[in-house]
This record gives sequence, structure tokens and C-alpha cells, in this order.
Amino acid sequence: MVTCPSKKIFHIDCPGCGLQRSFVALLKGDFVQSFQIYPATVPMLLMFVYLAGHLIFKFNNGARNLTFLFLFCSGIIFINYIYKVATNQLF
Repeated sequence: MVTCPSKKIFHIDCPGCGLQRSFVALLKGDFVQSFQIYPATVPMLLMFVYLAGHLIFKFNNGARNLTFLFLFCSGIIFINYIYKVATNQLF
């Protein structure tokens, strides 16, 4: 797997650390472990699937829905990172 430059240089997780491991766990069918590693994986995948569908089929209100999905995923990532900071799981 690709190593995180932030973790390698500064020895601190970035907001995206865990996405690869979570995706691999999801591919293996372990949804619980995937969610525990990185909670935003499934919403991000759904957002990208919706984006692909919108680019092909031009959904009504697709841009607005994508904006909502992006903000939702960003919120999950932000809350997860704050949780890691609060519980000293960054190192």
C-alpha cells in the first residue's frame, strides 16, 4: 500500500489516513472493520458512484445533491479526525 507522506515525515496521521486499509477491508466484505478504520469510505464510494451516474445521465438537481454528499463526507472526515485528536490516536 502507498504510505502517507504526513505519517512518514511527521509521524502524525492526516485526515485521509486509513482510507486504503478501510477500502481493502470493504473489498474483503468486512464492513464493520472498514467502518472502524475509516467511517467515510462507504459514503465516499456512494458519492463517486452518484457522480459517475450524474456525468452520464445528467440527473435533475445532480449538482446540488453532489454538493450535499461532498459536505456530508467532509463532515464525517472532519468529525473522525477530531475524534482521533481527542483520543490521542494520531500517533
